[in-house]
Amino acid sequence: MRFFEVIHDAFVPFMDGEKRPLTVMEVSNLWFFLLGTETTLRNEELGINTAQDPELKRILTDTKTTLHIPIRDELIEFLKKEGVPLPKSTSEKPLGEFQSIPEGAKLNDEELANLMSYNLAQGVNYAARGLSESIRADVGLIFSKIIYRKTMAGLVVKQYLDQREWLRIPPFYKA
Repeated sequence: MRFFEVIHDAFVPFMDGEKRPLTVMEVSNLWFFLLGTETTLRNEELGINTAQDPELKRILTDTKTTLHIPIRDELIEFLKKEGVPLPKSTSEKPLGEFQSIPEGAKLNDEELANLMSYNLAQGVNYAARGLSESIRADVGLIFSKIIYRKTMAGLVVKQYLDQREWLRIPPFYKA
């Protein structure tokens, strides 16, 4: 994707030479982002299992496989290479058809989609924090890519919410 090339090219001049050790903030931000990504993956697996709408299932599945798994894998690889212990994670949820769970014991499609939108927005915010607190260019590059990818996924979810009239819009301001 051309945008990733632009981001990469912007950071490359700063990645020459000897790498400094990671700072405490960089490690904390990467570590907690990985932990949050793992938790988000579990939520997406539960959503895939219980969503009624095939389009929402597709969005959840696509977001899991093309966004969160690659982010998780990149963070794991980076942290391992840097010698940082990884956070403990829960195991993947088995995928299946669990539509028979009573309505009060699961999130409905509107709630699932809005939770997904919220999580993506929070991921962008936390990645922006990680970017702003990074010293090393390679850490900044990781968080920059995450911001872009989560923003693009958020636009898909926002369009889905808007089409279903589930988008939560604050009241309009009139002076």
